[in-house]
Amino acid sequence: MSSLENRISKLEGEVSKLSDRVGKLEERVGRLEERVGRVEEAVNALRERVARVEGIVEQMDKRLNHIETELRGFREEFVAFRKEIGERFGRVDEKFESLRKEIDERLERLRKEIDGRFENFRREVFGEIMGVRGEISELRRELNTRFYWLIGILMTMWVTIILAILFRAH
Repeated sequence: MSSLENRISKLEGEVSKLSDRVGKLEERVGRLEERVGRVEEAVNALRERVARVEGIVEQMDKRLNHIETELRGFREEFVAFRKEIGERFGRVDEKFESLRKEIDERLERLRKEIDGRFENFRREVFGEIMGVRGEISELRRELNTRFYWLIGILMTMWVTIILAILFRAH
């Protein structure tokens, strides 16, 4: 009897250890989810900055349009400088357009790089979470198996006790 009780006690100890381990793994998953949240916040902050830069570029575009409108009036007043001003604005427009294209290209590369880094990080974290979930599932299966063994042993013990009581009574 005491051997069986010792074994049951050991099984209960193992069940307790497994429960503790599951709790630690769940805490680890929580920390990983917090990390993902912080990374998402950082990505959102970067996206907001990019949006602000795009807003500034749009404002610059609006201001340039306003300047062009005013220059049309000056062209009418200063006929003598019409050709020279037209050439200068042509060069300014080309430079502005090349700068705008360069900014757009840089923003697109930055956006792709940020999205790529975020996706890689998300995959890593997701992989870790899936690994932890797999460990939790394995521990649950092991816990269930040990629980069924414990029930089987307890049932056998009770049947033995009942039979002993019945045969002793006769």
